[in-house]
Amino acid sequence: MKKLTCHCGAVEAEINLSGDLEKVVKCNCSICKRKGAVMSMVKNEDFKITKGEDKLKLYQFHSKIAKHYFCSVCGIYTHHNPRSNPAMTGFNVGCVDEIDTFKMNDIAVLDGNNHPLDQKK
Repeated sequence: MKKLTCHCGAVEAEINLSGDLEKVVKCNCSICKRKGAVMSMVKNEDFKITKGEDKLKLYQFHSKIAKHYFCSVCGIYTHHNPRSNPAMTGFNVGCVDEIDTFKMNDIAVLDGNNHPLDQKK
């Protein structure tokens, strides 16, 4: 179990990880390139807000399927539900104090800029 917190501590979550992070990524879509976060994913049932749910704000754009959450006090992106797989929760690895994202090597980049759901059929 890992603990996630925003910068000010108003929002906290528990992440049930079975071992190490399975996949760590960055994304080049319009929002992710701006926030620059290193992210990982777990099933929705393995991510639980334990404090400050009332402090979370939701941001949606474009197709309005993905849900991006941030702390309304400090502005830190904490987690999201991607439109490509809403049964998963992506979370900001930088919000887990015991993980140093600056020591991570070979972080994969997702090509969200050319998202498959945006391609013409």
